[in-house]
This record gives sequence, C-alpha cells and structure tokens, in this order.
Amino acid sequence: MSRFRQRAVLTGCVLAAVLAAAGLFVTDYGIDPELWLTGLALGFLALLAALDPWLHRRRAAGLATDENLDAATTALARALHAQWNEECRARGLDDHLLDLHWTALEGEPGHSDGIVRAFRRNPRMVVLGEPGAGKSTTAMLLTIGLLDRYEGGPVPFLLPLSTWDPEAEDVRTWMTRRLYEDHPALRNTELYGSYAGDLLVEQRRVFPVLDGLDQLPPERRAAALDRVNRAFPGRQPLVLTSRPEEFAEAGVPVAGADVVQLQPLDHEGIAGYLRAVSDPMTAARWEPIFLHLRDEPDGRLAEALSTPLAVWLAGVVHGYGEPSELLDRGRFPDRRAIEDHLVDALVNGAFGDRSVAHQAQASQVWPRDKATRWLAFLAGEMRRRGVRELGWWDLRRSVGAMWLALLGAVALGSIGGFGVAWLMAYATDTPKLAPITGLAAGLAVAVAALYASGHRTPKPRLGVWRSLVVVSGVLGTAAGLVFGALYGLSAGLVVGLGIAVAVALRFGLGGSGELTQPSSPKWTMTRDRIAVWTGSLVLAVVFGAAAGLVFGPTQSGMVGLGLASGLMLGFALSVLHLRWWWFTVARIWLALRGKLPWELMLFLEDARKLGVLCQAGAAYQFRHGLVQDRLAGARPSSATEVRSDA
Repeated sequence: MSRFRQRAVLTGCVLAAVLAAAGLFVTDYGIDPELWLTGLALGFLALLAALDPWLHRRRAAGLATDENLDAATTALARALHAQWNEECRARGLDDHLLDLHWTALEGEPGHSDGIVRAFRRNPRMVVLGEPGAGKSTTAMLLTIGLLDRYEGGPVPFLLPLSTWDPEAEDVRTWMTRRLYEDHPALRNTELYGSYAGDLLVEQRRVFPVLDGLDQLPPERRAAALDRVNRAFPGRQPLVLTSRPEEFAEAGVPVAGADVVQLQPLDHEGIAGYLRAVSDPMTAARWEPIFLHLRDEPDGRLAEALSTPLAVWLAGVVHGYGEPSELLDRGRFPDRRAIEDHLVDALVNGAFGDRSVAHQAQASQVWPRDKATRWLAFLAGEMRRRGVRELGWWDLRRSVGAMWLALLGAVALGSIGGFGVAWLMAYATDTPKLAPITGLAAGLAVAVAALYASGHRTPKPRLGVWRSLVVVSGVLGTAAGLVFGALYGLSAGLVVGLGIAVAVALRFGLGGSGELTQPSSPKWTMTRDRIAVWTGSLVLAVVFGAAAGLVFGPTQSGMVGLGLASGLMLGFALSVLHLRWWWFTVARIWLALRGKLPWELMLFLEDARKLGVLCQAGAAYQFRHGLVQDRLAGARPSSATEVRSDA
C-alpha cells in the first residue's frame, strides 16, 4: 500500500471509531443512533473502496511485473545505502579508516580504496584474512562503494553466513527470507507486486556479499560452497569472505573468482592510525610502543597489533590509559594474551563509567558487572545456536519452545478472560456466570495463542483476500449479524463497524509502506508495537460503545468499563501473531531470572554506542567474533589454560 493510501486508511479508521462513539451520546438531539451508525458504516466502506488497491490495480494480484521489480530494486539500493552508511558512521569508519593492503593470488597488490575497482574488473571475489584482519569491514565498504556508484543492475546484499544452514535451506531461499526479514516493505504488493523478494533473487537483481564462511561448522563449509557455486554460476556477481585456513580446508573453489588476501599491518600503518585517533598527549604516550614495533617487527606485540581489530581496540582501550603496559612480557607473553586483555578492557571500560557513557551519548550508566553478565548470556546463547547475529525476534529461542508457548498463552488468556469476566460481572443480571464466561473466553484466547506461538513466516494474501473493502466488509458484517441477533440492531452495527475498522487497520499497518526506511532493530520492532496498540485502542472503543448500547448508557461507568475490558481483550487478540509479543514474553521471563535487563533494547543500543556491539540490518552483532567468543567462554584466558594444563 502506498504511503498516501496507508495514511488515508489510518485516518479513516480513527475517524470512524471516534464518530461511532460520539454518535451514541447525541441521541438527546434527535439523531437516531441506528441511522447514524448505518450511515457511518456505509461511508466507511465507501472510503475503503476508494482506497482499496485491489480494486484499482488488479494486476497486483499476480506476480510482480518488470516495472514493479525495477521500482523495488531501486528502492532497495537506496535503503541499503542509507543503512550501511549509517552503520559506517556509527563505527567511526568515516573519520579514521585504516588503509588495508591486500594481495591477489594472481594479479597486482591493492589497497582498501581500490576494492571497488577490483570488483568491477571481475565481479566474483573471495576475500581472505586472519581473525580481525578487516574482512567484514572490507565487505561493508565494498557494499557501500558499489551502492555509491549504483546506476542500475544487481544490488549487493551483505549477509553473515552464520545465519544460514546449507543442509536445511537453499541459499536463494535463505536470501529471500532475509530480504523479507530486513525489508518487510517488499511485501507491499501495490508498489512492488506479489513475491517481489522472491523474484529479486530469482532474477538475479540482487547478489550476495557473503561474510564469514569460517563461521559455518566445518562439516557444512564444502556443501555451502558447492551450493553457492550452483546458485550463482559463471560470471554472476558474488563476494565471499573467510579465514584462509578454513577456506582451504573446505576444498571447493569459487568458480571464476579472484582470491585476495588481506595483509597484516606494518608498524607505520599502526603508528599512523593511533596518532590520528589520539590527542597530542595520548599520542606521546604511544611513542614507546612505536619504537618497540620498529625494533621488533616480528615480535609478539607487532603480531598482536597486526590486525585492524586489535589496533582499533588498542586505540579505544588506551585512549585515556597507559599503553606502555603492553610492553610487560610477564603479563602479556603472547598475541593471545594481548588480544584477550584488549577485549576484556573494551567490555569493562564501556560500562560503569559516567564520562564514557556521556561521551558515547548512552542513555544511562549501566553497572559493569551486570552488563558483562548480560552480554555473556547473549554471547553464550548465540554460540549455542551457532550464529553471529542477534535478532530481537530470536530471543524467544533462549526460552524453551513449549515453556514459551505456555507462558504466552497463560498471560494472554488471563488478560482476555479477565476483561470479559469484568464486563460480564457488572453488565448482566446473572453476575455468577461472569467467571464461567471469562474462563471460556480466556481458554479460547489461550488456545489461539498456543497455535500462534509457532514461528511462522507470513504469506501474501491471494485473490479477493487482498481486497481491503471485501475482507473488512465480510468480517464486519458477520460479526454485526451475530451481535445484532443477540443484543439488537444498534449493538450489531457498533460491533460490525468496529471489526471492519480493526481489519482495515490491520491491512493499513501491515502494508509495510515503502522501501524508504533503513532497516534497524528499533524500526522493525516499532512496526509491531504500532499494530498492537492501534488494534487494542480500536477494539476498546468498540467494546465501550457496545457496552453502552447493550447495557444502557445511563448505567454509571458502563461505557468506561467497556473501554477498559475492550482494551484488554483487544490487546490479547492483537498480539497473537506478532513477533513483539513473543519477544516480550521471553524478555520478561529472562529478566525475572536476572539473565537480561528489563530495558533490553535500550541496553543493546547503548552497547552499540559504546562499541561492544554493531548493527547489521535489523539485527545486532558483537563488534567482532573475538568479543563474542571471549564473553561466551570460548576463549578462556591464557592463565586459565596454564592452570588446567598443570
């Protein structure tokens, strides 16, 4: 649905709900409420008919046309460009960027600023590098560089390979799923047609930039490369990053690809970067380190600081400290000890310090011990699932599926059942039946919640079920007839109109708008929240109006009681199929157990500002796999290893 139609539908829904409620209180002025509600219902359906994309663009009921896909491709390129440019700025790469050197197995050596030119010479590339060598940064900068110069053609789509299981999912199916997850506006059939995401992948309008072959389990790497080769054969664009050893062990070359390897930083590159990011006083404290690197270019410290990750960590950790401690061979006997020290210092220094939080513009000062424990829990869960991405919707996987379903079902059943019982207790002549009525309603909601607890991918509507006016009219009429037969024409009109408004809202809020908003965790969650509270408020108005009509507007507090009861039941029905609800259940349960903070999304965003996390589309990642592994306990300290060996 276009932005204009989306806003018009939302405005019409709000006006219909307000006018329906207002019309019930003007009966003293000679206005027949049944006539008022009938005219309002017909006017609302006429508005929906005027705005219904299905009635005006029947071709949208079929597959996306070339025109649709051209629009989707261009919009996707703009959205990805904004997304990765914002992440580049968040990581500080726009101000100070290390000049990475790479060598091709066949061809001339190059620099980081020439990676786009190298790709244009041959659009199939494998980038190899040791841990922390800058593979992910190179992939991101290549993506930004290509999008900077985008004038049509395939769009680079950067994806972490750790989120793919080649034994369970074809690579193109995985890419399609990720497109819809990160950019739900691709489901907008009015603008982009049906199955736009599927066809973008099928027609090669997007190409994969696959980051981290080494993050796949060893037994899956060969199969993954084989499937990638078959899905993207010949000269079709493709980028892959990996550690050299893991790529060689897979034993499957990427057909037709240039293989380049990122080179270690030399002492001049290290010194140049650290001087650039430091003030004069801090730069002076680095001079003993620079002299040591020049005197021992093959020593343990030179080896440890040979990667962009380690140099960035050193600049952050020792920005206000004393870097000469790194010269202590007793504390730091090897590269591993230095890396572990820098990672630990990054995490410990990011939290618990008011000045650091203020400089990073974090929302608050998080306690150091608790923040470390929370991050360690998340890192451990990600390690258990074998992923490098933290999508907020995947937090549910940290709670057992059956346990999560029961918790969510009990909570929603209690909310919905209490709302119905509360209303029935005061509205009927037989209040003793209220508990039974509430129990029945609660059980119905709980069963629906159990059914909805499975993680299902939404499917596009087909045929007449795309029609805004038909679906709203049919469901509203059906509900209105039932309530009209039970409680009279006015009650039927109110409930029928309310259901029609709720369905229209669902269409309007689920239309996803246009591909103009860069994907982010906050944005994807906001969409679900808007749907929840808007649907809840509409059903609250419907129940309030119905309670006033059915049980008498003169009865004190009945309309307010109906509003409150409707809000509870509306909430229970609105959240059933939304990822936000199941995330919320998991978040509250884990917070009660002390595993995570209550303000989880705020904490994750602050951890990103403080440099511990970064953002990849709609998900978070740890700044590097070394940080995640260290927090997850996959990299115990050298001292621990020595004690265990002894």
